[in-house]
Amino acid sequence: MVYNNVLKAGIEIRQVLLCKSKTTKIDKNGHPYYEVEFVDKTGTVGGKIWGADFPNVEDFGVGDYIFVIGMGNEYNNTTQIIVKRARIAKDTEYIEDDYIPVTTKDIDEQYNLLLGYMDLVKDPKIRELLESFFVDDKDFIVEFKRHSAAEKIHHGFKGGLLQHTVSVTRLCKNFCAMYPELNMDLLLASAMLHDIGKVREISYFPSNSYTDEGKLLGHIYMGCEMVSERIKDIPDFPEKKGREICHCILAHHGKPDFGSPVKPALMEAMALHFADNTDAKMETFIEQVIGAQSDDWLGKNWALDSDVRKATPIVAKTTD
Repeated sequence: MVYNNVLKAGIEIRQVLLCKSKTTKIDKNGHPYYEVEFVDKTGTVGGKIWGADFPNVEDFGVGDYIFVIGMGNEYNNTTQIIVKRARIAKDTEYIEDDYIPVTTKDIDEQYNLLLGYMDLVKDPKIRELLESFFVDDKDFIVEFKRHSAAEKIHHGFKGGLLQHTVSVTRLCKNFCAMYPELNMDLLLASAMLHDIGKVREISYFPSNSYTDEGKLLGHIYMGCEMVSERIKDIPDFPEKKGREICHCILAHHGKPDFGSPVKPALMEAMALHFADNTDAKMETFIEQVIGAQSDDWLGKNWALDSDVRKATPIVAKTTD
């Protein structure tokens, strides 16, 4: 099987692929074609199916496993598959675990790390809020542990939301060590909660796409709403602390241009914004350069707004 992360122009494809999306479009000559996305455990690759009536393509839809004959192709510095033939695959022709991208980290170990950060929170009401999600709500825990953090840009794999949250919370903990003026209870809680809206914004695999609710409201608003609703069930939760947590969630993208309805007005909100942005950008780099065999330029990454390449490897010193 040729996985998406090693697919290159000129490589012939004769294998089962999982359809993530399929859209009918019209070319410049007025002829229809399919624009598709295929997903496997290493990521997503786009594809094209040309032809006025698609005579060699059996009808298929999103979520279907299809046997594809095609060729890797390069277009605008992006690898895609030109599909020549396609049919619905038989159940015996594929293993589902090959088609869901998943974190390389142990999910249960990552969750235990997150619970360890929760133990650092001393405020009893904030602890009760965190426990209501990460200890008591079994359905939420299942979704939080398996969800991705994004459709495409970064952490777009099973366990990605958990991995991103752990990394952001770790960075925030380190900020507290460097800047003791920060309210650690507020910052750690906000870090753990900042992206919980993504369990409703993005559907689970194989689609891993934005829900209707997600497109209309977005995870920032939904996360704040989820926290506000949960606070109502906690007797005597301080109203001011609730507003501060919600502010950190609402401001964690930094400014309206990036989706936040407010800019950071608290030190903790600014720290969370920096931690979130740092982990997102670093993971985007990692996913771009992982597997690169040299320090050749890899092309433009639109999320980073820059051409990128891998750094020259460190050469270990040798002794005579």
